[in-house]
Amino acid sequence: MRSTASGVTVRLYHLSDEGAAETLMYGPLSEALAVAAQQSEDVQTGLFIATDNDVIAYLDLIEG
Repeated sequence: MRSTASGVTVRLYHLSDEGAAETLMYGPLSEALAVAAQQSEDVQTGLFIATDNDVIAYLDLIEG
């Protein structure tokens, strides 16, 4: 089971169907979740949150 603090610094990025990664922000997890929630459903399917030692798909994180 994953666990982390809401203030930990993360990278929120979007991975396109072609495999290109676009960073949306670096900052606290709580802020990254707020930014991700504002994206369209199509964009949310390609969002990932990376910590120092883990990467998880945004939808897996909020559904988990």
